[in-house]
Amino acid sequence: MWERILERQNLFAALKRVKENGGAPGIDGMTVAELPAYLKAHWLDIRAQLDAGSYQPQPVRRVEIPKPDGGVRLLGIPTVLDRLIQQAMAQVLTPLFEPGFSPQSFGFRPGRRAWDAVKTAQGYIREGYTWVVDIDLEKFFDRVNHDKLRARVARVVKDRRVLALIRKYLVSGVMVNGVVLDTGEGTPQGGPLSPLLANIMLDDLDKELERRGHRFVRYADDCNIYVRSRRAGERVMNSVRRFLGEVLSLKVNARKSTVDRAWRLKFLGFSFYKRKGEVLVRVAKQALDRCQEKLRQLTRRTRPGKLGDILQSINEYLMGWIGYFRLADTPSVFAELEEWLRRRLRQLVWKRWKRGTTRWRELVALGVPPERAALGAVGTSPWRMAASPVVHQGLSNAYWRTQGLRSIVERYHQLRSA
Repeated sequence: MWERILERQNLFAALKRVKENGGAPGIDGMTVAELPAYLKAHWLDIRAQLDAGSYQPQPVRRVEIPKPDGGVRLLGIPTVLDRLIQQAMAQVLTPLFEPGFSPQSFGFRPGRRAWDAVKTAQGYIREGYTWVVDIDLEKFFDRVNHDKLRARVARVVKDRRVLALIRKYLVSGVMVNGVVLDTGEGTPQGGPLSPLLANIMLDDLDKELERRGHRFVRYADDCNIYVRSRRAGERVMNSVRRFLGEVLSLKVNARKSTVDRAWRLKFLGFSFYKRKGEVLVRVAKQALDRCQEKLRQLTRRTRPGKLGDILQSINEYLMGWIGYFRLADTPSVFAELEEWLRRRLRQLVWKRWKRGTTRWRELVALGVPPERAALGAVGTSPWRMAASPVVHQGLSNAYWRTQGLRSIVERYHQLRSA
């Protein structure tokens, strides 16, 4: 296995993947673009250290990412060299563990998407399992027990050199404000090997839920179990909490874990609702709120820069957002979002015109009759004026199309029918 990891073709594939993923430098400041030249000059020495067991991974750089629901997620950014080695390891180890993973596990697995998890959950709800045991593991990536994780890796991996290198990555430490701290537990998010190790650790949970005959969906450390009643859900919650604590030394976050109806909860940015007896998917309110907050930042009326550049940044953000959320069965939500966005843009442009004479001149140039344009030149509230008929006429839907703004609704329907 050691030779397969460090085999030339595997390393080239790992380098290609690291370059594609990009990302920020680690504590040494080396960028992805600088890595190939560094490898040409130093790889023989690095390989010799790896073979001798003397290679020492560098500590990861700690980065705090704000969570949508408050708090922060702690990410650990390895150096680009360590990302390369971890990626090479993951490419060899993943095919060994994949066949044994549960079909109800979807996170960080080849050929599986968040959509698959959402559709599986939708199927359970349609079968009448409308109560959800929503389990949130408290700081999972920071509290993984190293001994228990390494024991589970060793069930499949017998090469001691590989096991020793994995251990080194687990205990390599983290740099916070220039100080290196020991990592006696956890597997920092941010490295290529971390998702696989997380699935290896939680596979015992999957197997236990399968043994009990539960219907469940797990995406990384987000696990939902579907039952027929609140009483059954509370019983399952208590027993799973005990299993996680006693067997895996993991703690359930009591504040974020709950037993509730499926349509009152969100899962991977989606939620469910019933219409005429059918269980359908919609964008969760929290996900829609985050999208609007991002668009508010992109369309703030004091934002400088060319209008074309602003529209391009909006298109780039929304194309990815629509691509993910097109699974939702709610075209009206996308239509309302597009209408709200155009109003935000009309507000921005009207504010930029500043004076009444400029507003009148611009509206006339856009085809609004002079006497009618005078109505759009007055007013003190940009948001109110953005909804006025005269400004709407000048900055019409057709105007935004000519400026390059892509339609949310059209994109949604195109992707749905593809």
